[in-house]
Amino acid sequence: MKILVTGGAGFIGSAVIRHIISNTQDAVVNVDKLTYAGNLESLADVSSSARYTFERVDVCDRAEVERLLRQHQPDAIMHLAAESHVDRSISGPAEFIQTNIIGTYTLLEAARHYWSVLDEGRKSRFRFHHISTDEVYGDLESPDELFTETTPYQPSSPYSASKASSDHLVRAWARTYGLPVLVTNCSNNYGPYHFPEKLIPLVILNALEGKALPIYGSGNQVRDWLYVEDHARALYKVVTEGVVGETYNIGGHNEKQNIEVVQALCALLDELRPDSIYCPHANLITYVQDRPGHDQRYAIDASKIQRELGWSPEETFETGIRKTVQWYLTNIDWVAHIKSGSYMQWIDRHYGNH
Repeated sequence: MKILVTGGAGFIGSAVIRHIISNTQDAVVNVDKLTYAGNLESLADVSSSARYTFERVDVCDRAEVERLLRQHQPDAIMHLAAESHVDRSISGPAEFIQTNIIGTYTLLEAARHYWSVLDEGRKSRFRFHHISTDEVYGDLESPDELFTETTPYQPSSPYSASKASSDHLVRAWARTYGLPVLVTNCSNNYGPYHFPEKLIPLVILNALEGKALPIYGSGNQVRDWLYVEDHARALYKVVTEGVVGETYNIGGHNEKQNIEVVQALCALLDELRPDSIYCPHANLITYVQDRPGHDQRYAIDASKIQRELGWSPEETFETGIRKTVQWYLTNIDWVAHIKSGSYMQWIDRHYGNH
């Protein structure tokens, strides 16, 4: 297969591409605008492969997206390109509307026209896989509830509302035009190459520098944590084996309060950096005002993908979080390039500032 991956320089997208190039014979076209959270250094291990191609393209650019489809003739599209940070969506929602809604619409229309003229054999094999989030379901009130594939949508933030909108568009294009789509909704991802604005990398890096470890409210918000490489395996399984028109929820079976996650990170840093002047790192925990509309609990029922496609996570929270901390401790250069701005300067020199 040749798979076109949008947002392939992002956290989850790069994990998907590393998985495909390293574990299959498929070819990948990485399509990424290279905004602040896109990083080609996350693909250094596979970028020299003859089966890997990079295209710097904005999914909102219809003419460029159509060119990509004509030129590369993909057998499947895995659509991961999205603005994804809730706090950023609260302070500046416009980019989320543009990328997550308009970008998905643009890609759907280009894909529909591309798919409609394929020969019958390729047409029957083509897949449009839309990767979404559990945040579209909103908040769980009962401690016994889990999100299933049929849970009603009730998004709380501009981010989750924009992702819910994109999910609805994808399903409408399937119902109205017959486009062969698959949708996945995942829980919170963590692991290597995660942009430092998100909770786990932020806590690791702040702790190493002796900075405050900010916790919203009391820190008792519950999330289900999914190791990103487990997620990548699941996504590839869905695009290659999933049933057209189906939705699959992907979770890690690891519900943790945010404060528990931060305390676990502090304990690991105490163990792995015992000589740090900031030990015990838990002393750096600082409680800050909760963000507006903060959902209390997310939890995924991932039994459908396990039952129908045979996927289950390989990492527990304990094994995955240890791997994650160790990765950051041994890849400080990657982090330094991100934080200093030198990486984006390199992008501008090589690809132009657009």
